[in-house]
Amino acid sequence: MADLSKPRSERHGIEAGSGSGPQIAAGRCTGSGRATQSGPSQDSVEVVAVDLSSEAGQAVANGPRATAWPATGSWLADVATSDAGLRQVLHGLPGVDQVGAEARAAGLATRSIKKDAKMTALELAVRMVDLTTLEGADTPGKVRGLCAKAMQPDPADQEVPPVAAVCVYPDLVAIAKAELGGSGVAVASVATAFPSGRASLPVKLADVADAVAAGADEIDMVIDRGAFLAGRYGQVYEEVRAVKEASGRAHLKVILETGELATLDNVSRASWLAMLAGADFIKTSTGKVSPASTPPVALVMLSAVRDFEHASGRRVGVKVAGGIRTAKDAIRYLVLVNETAGAAWLSPGLFRIGASSLVNDLLMQRRKQLTGQYAGPDYFTLD
Repeated sequence: MADLSKPRSERHGIEAGSGSGPQIAAGRCTGSGRATQSGPSQDSVEVVAVDLSSEAGQAVANGPRATAWPATGSWLADVATSDAGLRQVLHGLPGVDQVGAEARAAGLATRSIKKDAKMTALELAVRMVDLTTLEGADTPGKVRGLCAKAMQPDPADQEVPPVAAVCVYPDLVAIAKAELGGSGVAVASVATAFPSGRASLPVKLADVADAVAAGADEIDMVIDRGAFLAGRYGQVYEEVRAVKEASGRAHLKVILETGELATLDNVSRASWLAMLAGADFIKTSTGKVSPASTPPVALVMLSAVRDFEHASGRRVGVKVAGGIRTAKDAIRYLVLVNETAGAAWLSPGLFRIGASSLVNDLLMQRRKQLTGQYAGPDYFTLD
């Protein structure tokens, strides 16, 4: 079982898988069952554990030493063609120590940040925000106001950076695109029957096509949790692949809705399934289900993207969303990112925070750092 309670530097390379035969995880297995790590680091928790008596396992064992296997080729492509093949990989992942993950996340939450570092963290958090409005009562006027806030979060302070993106429903993408054009702030759109994900694939793809045609730079899709929990991994995989293709140049964020996945083991499996299918980001939640994002869930997902890079050579981002309202919350997630995935993920290109009310608290805390006095929310525009 992967002990996530330990720092990255204390976790070692060998982890027993769940199968009965010799196991391998993100490395080349020798006859004695030992694995040599591939990838840039020696401190990774093991990733995919494959029974070497299987055809897929033999493909790994016989590969060249220290090879990074691409997510769409070699043994990963072999196992990603059926429910049985995907089950072998996903259920061969190391089990997650839930108590250890919770303890590790709680321990990191106690880290203190000094004044200069705190200012840097606050500004970085602003740049990572996907400023979001996903309500049935959304109007073009509300979206235009949100876009103005995204480009210039604090009109009184030109030094505050813009946010990463504005996230809206597909029918409001064109409005957001017109407001944000040329600003560098991306337009993200939810799609695929958000938030339930319960629709036929043609309907989901039409949803994506509408958003892309209207100018969406990023697509936030939701997986079919019912299919995943029923073990229909092939269906979920094919849907993600189809949406990725329909998204064209738009980046694809895959929402796992972790609050409905019941266990951290399922969070790990869903993360790997989405990445194998081509996700550019994996995202915790829609914000419509409780619990939404939690530090232990983020810890598991960050561990997954780190280990996926070691196994495949491809970096995948993480987006946390739902219930993140204060600067303290945001900074705790930044610490979690740095200590779990590493400093490479501390950029808007690999880590995002989906939020609607977070930005104002970040601005208030920033003003406090500059002046020594708190400014009330009335001094900032409404999110």
